[in-house]
Amino acid sequence: MVRRLPYTPAMSDPALPQPAELVGDVLASSVAGPLHGVVVVDLTRALSGPRATWLLAGLGATVIKVEDPTTGDTARVNPPYFGPGGLHLARTDDEDMSLATLNRSPGKHSVTLDLRKPAAAEIFADLVAHADVVVENFTAGTADRLGVGYEAARAANSRIVYGSISGFGAESDAGVRVMDTVIQAMSGLMMANGGPDDPPIRVGIPIADNVAPLFVVVGILAALHRRDRTGLGQHVDVSMLGAMTSLVATEDWEAMAELGQPLRTGPTLPRLVPFGIFACRDGHVAIVAPQDRMVRDLFGAMGRAELLADPRFGTRDGRVAHPRMVEAEIERWTEDRSVQEVLDALAGTRVAVGPVRTQAEALHDPRVLERGETRPVTHPTAGIAPGIRTSGIPIRFSLDETGFGFPSRRLGEDNEAVYGGLLGYDAARLAELRADAVI
Repeated sequence: MVRRLPYTPAMSDPALPQPAELVGDVLASSVAGPLHGVVVVDLTRALSGPRATWLLAGLGATVIKVEDPTTGDTARVNPPYFGPGGLHLARTDDEDMSLATLNRSPGKHSVTLDLRKPAAAEIFADLVAHADVVVENFTAGTADRLGVGYEAARAANSRIVYGSISGFGAESDAGVRVMDTVIQAMSGLMMANGGPDDPPIRVGIPIADNVAPLFVVVGILAALHRRDRTGLGQHVDVSMLGAMTSLVATEDWEAMAELGQPLRTGPTLPRLVPFGIFACRDGHVAIVAPQDRMVRDLFGAMGRAELLADPRFGTRDGRVAHPRMVEAEIERWTEDRSVQEVLDALAGTRVAVGPVRTQAEALHDPRVLERGETRPVTHPTAGIAPGIRTSGIPIRFSLDETGFGFPSRRLGEDNEAVYGGLLGYDAARLAELRADAVI
């Protein structure tokens, strides 16, 4: 078994392994990004954890995704699928892969390992000995029960940074299973949407599953920075409920309630009026003009400059005291015009304005395309899925690249490269592990 120290930018001794020596050409980073040389052992599944390691891969880390030999990541069986025969709701070919896998696992190397097998503990330790980061999103307590928790990782490598995402935190409600919708409900988010008479409203994307990984990646990067100073790794523990509740708490809900302000205001926000969505002849626009100078421009573009002389419209406090009157004046203007006419009328003013677009329209915005903030869905053999785009890395660096050097791998495609090449297991041991269904 080959054991080498994980590379960190703080290492300046030329005798120490450099990134290319650490992982070899077959396990190169996805791109030459700012995290080049950082090796990640990815124990994640479904969405929140894979989203975190997706971001690390897109920033240049070498990500080794560990999957169950039989089923792989649970997302591998999420419809729809894409393959040589095109797009389908059910698998029609052995080469078909779920869009979830194609979207969440580019730039990641796939190995199989049955963590329930006794022999898996040693293999996990060997992987960790070559790594900088481990990420998992099991229910709380599961990683420890499987022998792949933080204590096991730290025993194999005291420099390891270990990131965990769970519903309520690593030490709370062990074994309790949660999903994004449950977290949206419990965090108060559902009662922040809609109007006062609406039922609780679920945000249309799995926002909790996307917010928690951002926090864990921030924590991992901070822990790597500290490790470079001290030589010691640590556990980074993110609660999905905590991440979402922290986001919800950015609004002053309790203060607003105490002041008698409505908390569910539908398409507009009265305390910052005009601020919200307004109907046009052929669609809707977002108009945001909470400052007096913005309102002057807005009323001027509307041909209603005389409203500024009315204290209910001319001052911010007056508008906040009479929000529905202000909104009614604006909507009387917008509803007789097309979206484009409203946009043209407000072009060059200090009013923030934009069309309400469909998801497809937004994903194909030329500015988003040019910056790589969405990208094509790419299959390893079938190529690009026509007309379908997915998440890109929405960060630009002046010196480094971001993105994904290769599409998502088939289940276990990198077993030989990782177990044979990186860990140094010989052919006999690999054959034994396969025969015992460990890998």
